[in-house]
Amino acid sequence: MVTIGVDIGGTKIAAGAVDGRGEIIDRITRDTPGTDSDSVMTAIVEVIRTLQEEHAVTAVGVAPAGFVSSDRSRMLFSPNLALTGVAIRERVMKDVGCAVVVENDANAAGWAEYRFGAGRDTTNMVMLTIGTGLGGAVIANNTLIRGAFGVAGELGHLRLVPDGRPCNCGQFGCWERYASGTALEQIAQSGAVSQVERAGALLERADGVPHRITGHDVTYLADAGDEYCRELIATLGRWIGEGIAMVASILDPGQVVVGGGVAAAGELLLEPARTRYDELLSARSERPHLEICEATLGNDAGIVGAADLARH
Repeated sequence: MVTIGVDIGGTKIAAGAVDGRGEIIDRITRDTPGTDSDSVMTAIVEVIRTLQEEHAVTAVGVAPAGFVSSDRSRMLFSPNLALTGVAIRERVMKDVGCAVVVENDANAAGWAEYRFGAGRDTTNMVMLTIGTGLGGAVIANNTLIRGAFGVAGELGHLRLVPDGRPCNCGQFGCWERYASGTALEQIAQSGAVSQVERAGALLERADGVPHRITGHDVTYLADAGDEYCRELIATLGRWIGEGIAMVASILDPGQVVVGGGVAAAGELLLEPARTRYDELLSARSERPHLEICEATLGNDAGIVGAADLARH
C-alpha cells in the first residue's frame, strides 16, 4: 500500500510516495510560494498529482508547520505559511480524489521516528525537532498525543525562564528561545562581539561580520575542533537538558529523540544535554533515567510520518 506524505516548510514543499515499511520510493520537491494561501494550496496539489501519475495512492498525509485542528482537517494557526484558517483536507481531497489527513509537521516527524527510526523499540517517546524553533511530539503508550484541541506537543513554548527572552508566540522565556538554531545563532553573534579573540574562526567564516554568523557555522567549526564553538554547542545542549528534565517530570517518557538541523552536532550537543538532565531530574537517584539519542531519519521524517499517519 502506497501513501503520500507532504512536508510543508516555509521555504520548501517536499513530498514522497512511501511504502508500508516507511521507505520513500519516489519524491518531489518545490519551493513554497510565499504569497497567498491559494498559491500554497495549488503547489501542494501539484506535487501530489505528480506522484499519483506514477503510483496507485490510497491516502495522503499533509504536514504543515503550525496548529492543526483536532479533527486533522484545517490550520488553526500557521506563523510562517499563508495557511492560517485554511481547510486543507477539504481542498486537497476535492482535487486529488483520495483520503487526506492533516498533521503538524513536528508530530509527523515524531511519529516517523517512533515507527521506523530511533524510537521504534519504545512505547513512550518524546521527539524534539530543533531547528529555527523547537518543535515537539509526544508518543504515550503507542499513541500520538494531540490533546483536546489538536495542539499538544508544543514543547518549545514551555516557559523555562520567567520574564526571559521574548518569543514570537507573545510570551517570554520559552524553551525555544534558549534551545534552537536561532538561539545558537544569537549567542554566537553576541560572542563574536564580546569575545572577539575567541571567536576568530567564526568571524573569519562570516567575513568579519558578526550578524552573518549562522548556526551551521558554529556546528561546522565545533566538529572541526574549535574550542569556543564547542562551548557554544555545549551551552545549547545544557538548555536542552534543562527542558528535558521538566518534560520527564510531566510525561515520564522512556526516550527523548533529538532531531532537526541542530542535531547534526551529535554528541557535542547530546552529552551536555544528558548531564544537565541528570543534574535536574527530581529524585534522580530513585528512578530510572530516560535515554536521550539522535534521530535517524533526518529530513525525511516529515514525509514518512505524514504518509504513515495517513495509512493508519
